[in-house]
Amino acid sequence: MSHRTPPNVNKIPWFENFERKGFRDISTIHELPYDHSILLENLMDPAHVPISHDRTDFTAKREDAGPLFFEVTERTNRGFAGWWGKEKDQGKANYTPNFLRFESPCALQNNREIVDESGEKHYFSGLFLCRPSGQGKSMLIVRFGNTRKRTGILKFIPNWFLHQNASKVFEQDMGFLSSQNEILMKEKVPTKKLYLNLKSSDTWVAEYRKWMDKVGHGMPYHFGHSTIFLPQQPAVVEHAPAGFVANFSAAQPAKGGIGDMYAPNPANRYFRHVVHCRDCSNAVKAFETWKKALSVIALVSTAFAILVSGRQWKALLLLWTSLCLAGAYACSTAIAMNTTNFIRTHRRL
Repeated sequence: MSHRTPPNVNKIPWFENFERKGFRDISTIHELPYDHSILLENLMDPAHVPISHDRTDFTAKREDAGPLFFEVTERTNRGFAGWWGKEKDQGKANYTPNFLRFESPCALQNNREIVDESGEKHYFSGLFLCRPSGQGKSMLIVRFGNTRKRTGILKFIPNWFLHQNASKVFEQDMGFLSSQNEILMKEKVPTKKLYLNLKSSDTWVAEYRKWMDKVGHGMPYHFGHSTIFLPQQPAVVEHAPAGFVANFSAAQPAKGGIGDMYAPNPANRYFRHVVHCRDCSNAVKAFETWKKALSVIALVSTAFAILVSGRQWKALLLLWTSLCLAGAYACSTAIAMNTTNFIRTHRRL
């Protein structure tokens, strides 16, 4: 594509729901410590969501986990597409399954239509734009949207809160996927020798790796279902080795970047998301400013409480100090929500 060679519009992906009237979406960007193909594989795997993201993703519940059905309707050199959903929902009235489409090199979309109790149809879309950023690293732009109107408290939820929740979702998978990246590099075999692809959960994963078999010869390296072509340059030359990043992303120091959110940690939420996101970056700066201001006011208020002689003034100033300290603590909590990695705690089921 250039000034002399116009673009082929047939090759430009089309995201229909984003053009619908009343469609609203929220976008986030993430840099992730595992390979582009593993990122796409994870995004194509709906079966893991209820288990791995139980009540983190707002629609995910562990008790909803179950077998899925898949129907592949399209296979081309550009990608594949088809329908999927829960087996138990197939007999429901007005049920429309999800429609997934992958178009090379980097566009994955999942669309759903839901008819509410009043008979109104609502459209939901998840759009994932993925690209490699080196061996063992990838970058993702996510756009979730729908035509349903926000009601109640949902109208007042700020973007930074939704972004930190999205970061948490990716962090719940990060250690495992980074380690999976390391295994692929170490074993040096196609995925059919490593994966157990179940028809009730892993159809899209198998389709993607088989698509890699067809087109992988045009890539610098690839891991297909039946074929493999390893990188000519080891990852330690081009980027951090997968095992090193896997260790970071699964270990406790990733929680806060070794005591400082600005430490150059490749698995730190600050470097994976905040530095790329204007909303979250501005939110962190604002919370830091308020935290400092409230801390100074609390200190001054405490000093005046010591100096004044009247009991009522002392009580009033100490109350004001308490409120300022509470505000500073709230700001610290908000900063931590934006910059601290999720650490999974094990709980009894």
